[in-house]
Amino acid sequence: MTAAEPDVLIVGAGPAGLMLAGDLATAGVRTTILEKRATGSNLSRAFVVHARTLEQLDARGLADDVLAKGRRTSTLRLFGARSDLSQLPSRFNYLLVIPQYEVEKVLMRRALDAGVRLVRGTEMIAMRQDADGVDVDARTADGSVETYRGQYLVGTDGVRSSVRKALDLPFPGRSAIESVILADVQLTEQPPNVFTVNATRNGFAFMAPFQDRWCRLIVWDRHKRMPDDAPVELAEVAAIARDALGSDFGMHNPRSLSRFHSDERQSPQYRVGRVFLAGDAAHVHSPAGGQGMNTGLQDSANLSWKLAAAVRGWAGPGLLDTYQSERHPVGRAVLRSSGGVLRLVLADSPIERAVRAAFTTVVNLVPAIGKRVSLSITGLGFHYAAPRGSNRLAGRRITDLDLTGAPGRVYAALGGDKFLLLTPAGADAVAEPWADRVRRAVPVAAPEPHVLVRPDGYVAWAGSDEQELATALRDWCGAGALTAVPR
Repeated sequence: MTAAEPDVLIVGAGPAGLMLAGDLATAGVRTTILEKRATGSNLSRAFVVHARTLEQLDARGLADDVLAKGRRTSTLRLFGARSDLSQLPSRFNYLLVIPQYEVEKVLMRRALDAGVRLVRGTEMIAMRQDADGVDVDARTADGSVETYRGQYLVGTDGVRSSVRKALDLPFPGRSAIESVILADVQLTEQPPNVFTVNATRNGFAFMAPFQDRWCRLIVWDRHKRMPDDAPVELAEVAAIARDALGSDFGMHNPRSLSRFHSDERQSPQYRVGRVFLAGDAAHVHSPAGGQGMNTGLQDSANLSWKLAAAVRGWAGPGLLDTYQSERHPVGRAVLRSSGGVLRLVLADSPIERAVRAAFTTVVNLVPAIGKRVSLSITGLGFHYAAPRGSNRLAGRRITDLDLTGAPGRVYAALGGDKFLLLTPAGADAVAEPWADRVRRAVPVAAPEPHVLVRPDGYVAWAGSDEQELATALRDWCGAGALTAVPR
């Protein structure tokens, strides 16, 4: 890998950028990350990893590392509404409470081990693209300007994205809530649940103890609106917690206290030419439901293998466009669902509180509704549109089917930029011309004779006809027996 000529440039070393970079480098794509921060930070809002994200981490051999640093809960509670996550159709049938910085550590180690070049203390100030690539001007810590060039550029640089601004893309939406306080403290008394949350007429408090003795609090006082840079005292946090939760659990020794405002925004375009947006640069949500970081990681899982295919020269002409058509609707759906939960949290008028009570009753009494809510929040319920007449599995997440022989199951066989063809023993010769980009495995039991699984764990095609399988392989994986593009 050379500094001057990476295949892909990434601006921003948060979770989405690190996931994307690790995927690309593992697939042999030369990747450079430009990061404005000179050092890493352990002050972040994200605190939950959902089931679908755990499945993606599992496919990369990272799930065990993340699980070791978090706390699991199989019950999702919100104002009396209760969802039993143990019934989720996943081996990760729970929420994992873990600070974002622990997830970043795992993703950072993988990216650097795979050969990603990380340039810290470097801020993008300008960008230009042409028919062959993208140039990025970046200011270094000493004030000098360096230029980087890559075939593609991805902005994963957050809500104030320099990449999005350079593209002159709007970021429509609204500020959903102001003067929210974020605090990391230690507790004398441990709360009874992994999640503790409640709202009153005066505000709300959310508490999530981490495994490392720290506890994340998000609190809000309806009657006290302050600018983001206003100082925060621990006594203020404790008072809000006592009002909402009945106790401050002996909070002490804060390591961070800050205010923030939460926006609900989404860029209308995730791609402009050779430049892409992912994570908070493309969409930002309220913290309700803990879906922000997870949605960004899913963006990267969707984009990485498509970029790798484009760099290697076998991507079909419309493959990169599917990033927009697949991920933008998901971002919009998460925006709506997290915003809806936030409005339930902020309910103030008698009508709004009645709606919240009705929602709680429906979720508790109608299992199908509760399951649908759980599938949406955990990401397991999202699927991508498939052409008319496609098999019912097309565009849907593949379950972790058992395989005959090593590695034993589907998600252990996924990873990198290769497709996975599930097919009966002795019936996989049709895929031989694509052996450089398609793994083959024999399932113990499969819903269809042949199932072609994309690198991100969604079904590309399924059916019984081998001629149609060959067509699907050409459509998704390019011409067969194509050698790698010379470096």
